[in-house]
Amino acid sequence: MNLPNHASVVVIGGGVMGCSTLYHLAKSGVSDAILLERNELTSGTTWHSAAQVRALRSSKNLTDLVRYSVSLYSSLEAETGQATGWINKGSLSIATNPDRLAFIKRQEALAHLYGVEASSISVDEASERWPLMNTDDVIGAVWSPGDGRVGPSDLCAALVKGAKSNGAKILEHTDVTGIKTRGNRVVGVETSHGEISCDAIALCSGLWSRENAAMAGVDIPIWPCEHFYLLTNPIDGISGNLPTLSDHDNHLYIRDDSGGLLVGCFEPLGKPIDPGQIGKNFAFQLLPEDWDHFEPMLENAMQRLPCLADADVRMLLNGPESFTPDGSFLLGESAETQGFFLGCGMNSVGVATGGGAGMALAHCIVHGHTPFDLHEADPRRFPDCFNSVQALSERVPEVLGKHYAIHFPGMQPDSARDLRPTPLHRQWQQHKAHFGQFFGWERPLYFNKQQEPRLSFDKPEWFEQVAVEVDHAHNGAAVFDQSSFGKIDVSGPAAEAFLDRVCANNMRRDPGRAIYTAMLNERGGYESDLTALRFERDHYRLYVGTSAVKRDLAWLGRHLQGDEQVIIEDQTDRFAVLALMGPKSAAIMAQLGASEIGGLGYFRHCRALVAGIEVDAVRLSFVGEAGWELTCRVEDSEQLYNEFQAAGAMPAGMFAQGSMRIEKRFLAFGHDLDTDLNPFQAGLEFTLDWESDFIGKSALLEYREQAPASRLVSIVFDAIDAQPLGNEPVYHDGKIIGKTTSAAFGYRVGKPVAIALLQNDSGLELDGLRVDIDIARSQNAGTITLDAAWDPTGASMRP
Repeated sequence: MNLPNHASVVVIGGGVMGCSTLYHLAKSGVSDAILLERNELTSGTTWHSAAQVRALRSSKNLTDLVRYSVSLYSSLEAETGQATGWINKGSLSIATNPDRLAFIKRQEALAHLYGVEASSISVDEASERWPLMNTDDVIGAVWSPGDGRVGPSDLCAALVKGAKSNGAKILEHTDVTGIKTRGNRVVGVETSHGEISCDAIALCSGLWSRENAAMAGVDIPIWPCEHFYLLTNPIDGISGNLPTLSDHDNHLYIRDDSGGLLVGCFEPLGKPIDPGQIGKNFAFQLLPEDWDHFEPMLENAMQRLPCLADADVRMLLNGPESFTPDGSFLLGESAETQGFFLGCGMNSVGVATGGGAGMALAHCIVHGHTPFDLHEADPRRFPDCFNSVQALSERVPEVLGKHYAIHFPGMQPDSARDLRPTPLHRQWQQHKAHFGQFFGWERPLYFNKQQEPRLSFDKPEWFEQVAVEVDHAHNGAAVFDQSSFGKIDVSGPAAEAFLDRVCANNMRRDPGRAIYTAMLNERGGYESDLTALRFERDHYRLYVGTSAVKRDLAWLGRHLQGDEQVIIEDQTDRFAVLALMGPKSAAIMAQLGASEIGGLGYFRHCRALVAGIEVDAVRLSFVGEAGWELTCRVEDSEQLYNEFQAAGAMPAGMFAQGSMRIEKRFLAFGHDLDTDLNPFQAGLEFTLDWESDFIGKSALLEYREQAPASRLVSIVFDAIDAQPLGNEPVYHDGKIIGKTTSAAFGYRVGKPVAIALLQNDSGLELDGLRVDIDIARSQNAGTITLDAAWDPTGASMRP
């Protein structure tokens, strides 16, 4: 076997993701890239994929990946001479209950926002498109004409042909036995036929990715489940190709196949399977049929398609697919090892997404970043607690089962819970908290829960309780538990110079100052926003978002230069953070013997004793009410909270905090901020220190004298009963001009409010502009304000 000594990039895995990544690397000029496949191309999962390609996803950028796939799959034959089996017959989504109808109408609105063709059609029209369908219980449908399907093996053959034509190589029957690293960086691959030195590795090995990643010192939370679909012999009434029928209320997807039917399912609770049972030599085999498990889905299918009752079954296919704890795939560089890139855990959308995802992964390897923000797929979004076999084997069956679930506001997973209780978890249980899971942490969403809430798109059952909690913060004193926030200590002789480079604000301020700042990428987009406390000349603490700590630690570590004398330490688990907010908080501080804290200026901090407990107190607010965030040792947090409660403060949860921060237009990464958005668009240019040579400065200098093409604004709705959630299209004069990024009911303004990112190519005067927001295809009027919806004092995040 002709094994090269060196390759710039080694791709591990010859499924659709690996073949697409290799193709795009070669097209990008990486002509010495090589793909290693343990068995043969498409073995494992790709070969038996149902290969549906549905464009609409939860974000525009994820949708654009699939749209790129559609464009690629329909054009590869002209480029390579190899057909891909692309069939464009559209997809039909049906609803059998009002909640599903509201959901698919919200998806239709989302499709319009993202430029995907979709339209509501009548039940009669749906029946015309699928004549074999029983529509007795169908109450509505949405038609998406751009969707289709592809031949997975043909697709991979075309990708490989294109990759080879640009110099790339493929080696089948070549097992990766080890990954060589030096100084936390990839330097080579050991195989069953020898070693290859390399600069980067793209791990696209599907079911075996967890095992392969461990060779590089990388933990990835993926686990396989069994996935079923039924194939029949030809059936009368099926000629040619039909659209894909999505009957998600019955957990089904259905399409024609060779004159018969393919009936697939994402049953309510999947069957996990230990990768050890699959084995290394699992290539084109299948798992055993399980008719008992599939029978309820078959009954649903026969109700939808009565012709199935007399159909001749060809086979029940059962093949393993890998899933992640949140149902989104992994794409990007790992946190632990530089040069080790992940493209795996595809959650049954590998073929649909593979064309675009392979393009994005290749772009990330070549350019150091994805072509656009893909934080939903960032491998660094998971905490270590999800790497355990127990957590994964509990969670992934639920993930499979909720693949077609209605995504109601407030929806939370049921499995793999209590992995990371906050220090005050017991107290919150006593207050009857309803918890949500964030980066593994159990955080109170609201308190005084009387029963499990029924989720819906209407006014939520927790509405009045959240009003009570907002009132505590607005008229009394409320305690918000922010202990899950990441806490990163940066210290050492070069700490100031280091942070002045990686942060965009002035980090040279004296000890005792708190600094709100961004960490930007070279393009000027947000990698993180955070608050830094400077304790000493050589010691800072960075408070970062709950889900950002692993990403931010990796970002900081990779921007250390040479022998720069800086120590970076994760202190998250050592300290608790309680935010005491509201007009009565100053009196409580005085009552507890900490009146000196009351004299702190905005964005100032000090170390003090509160009821004899040592705290680091900082004067700032994420909810727009006067107060402090107080950091104490974990072991002191229970006593500190008890003192606050005894003095009259009441607990408030994340729903109250979210409502108040949206009213105040305080921005959140992953909702309002992302790696594509810059501080001018965010209205946060005041956080830039032009005297510093910070990362991203060169890019921002180009924007400095220009009006931003888009910007974040606030919208106050007219109707008190509107139910915005975020990600809704915003219209002006019948034209989409942007989208909501965060939304909630604003209890202090008495109306629903939203933060929205709007384009302003036509130079409209945005302040006071009347707009319509599309919520489930219903237009809801509102008014734009360039100020926060709630800002009686004019206070901002400005330090």
